Amino acid sequence: MVYREFQATPQYCWAGLSQRLGADCWVKHENHTPVGAFKIRGGLTYFEGLRQRGELPLEVITATRGNHGQSVGWAARAHNVQSTIVVPLCNSQEKNRAMRALGSEVLEVGEDFQASREYAMHLAALRQAHMVPSFHPDLLLGVSTYWWEFFKAVPALEVVYVPIGLGSGICSAILAKEALGHSVQIVGVVSELAPTYADSLEAGHVVERAVSTQIADGMAVRIADAGALERMTGQISHIVKVSDAEVRAAMRAIYQDTHNVAEGAGAASFAAAMQECEQLEGKVVGTTLCGGNVDARVFAEVLLEV
Repeated sequence: MVYREFQATPQYCWAGLSQRLGADCWVKHENHTPVGAFKIRGGLTYFEGLRQRGELPLEVITATRGNHGQSVGWAARAHNVQSTIVVPLCNSQEKNRAMRALGSEVLEVGEDFQASREYAMHLAALRQAHMVPSFHPDLLLGVSTYWWEFFKAVPALEVVYVPIGLGSGICSAILAKEALGHSVQIVGVVSELAPTYADSLEAGHVVERAVSTQIADGMAVRIADAGALERMTGQISHIVKVSDAEVRAAMRAIYQDTHNVAEGAGAASFAAAMQECEQLEGKVVGTTLCGGNVDARVFAEVLLEV
């Protein structure tokens, strides 16, 4: 289903980024999908599953910070299904506009993603609509196609850095690694201002943590998903916590060296690699520009920082 909508995204070994790391730095360009982020793969696969089971509803509802919502909006439109997307009050206005352009109704409710998610679940029950989750096996199946592409295209990869929002990206990387029997080391990346997954993995159970990141909105999750946490346990090397300052610096570096726009979560992978560059010298490193949907005003401010 994914490849009916768009072709495999490219991956390039960028000389400037490699020079910064002292390693071969490959970037998987999920910012080149039709919605500018990897999430569309999951949405398309999820809706195809509903169609094949004869379960397509009249209306779907979901919660998002933007990229998952665009995925749902795109897939819902393709299947002539009405979609309602709940976002936090502080959400990116450009992401909101993109979702509305796909035909979705966008409701701004709640102070953070978790509050929006809880409202979306309530609304779905009230309207008897189908609630599209942010973590589900069909979503993972779709998202894993991008890691399959990456691992097949660059079999020499030794380590990849994967940003963690609610967990579909990193769990899909694990699935693709297992399916291919690849030896790549998977490193998770969280915002130090949204550490629920780092603290939950350390504790061995879900730990709620406050969220205050101002730039990595795609990683701004307050409560880890138990299913994602279980899938990750014992399957990743370690977690790197990145600061907002490190993310902003990575956004600038990516633009300077590749002239690609990265949103905060999309730059977090390279930010983590930069943090660990001393131990990466001479290796083949994979990073993911998993989304490029940053508001123009925010990106302009980041580029002007010194």
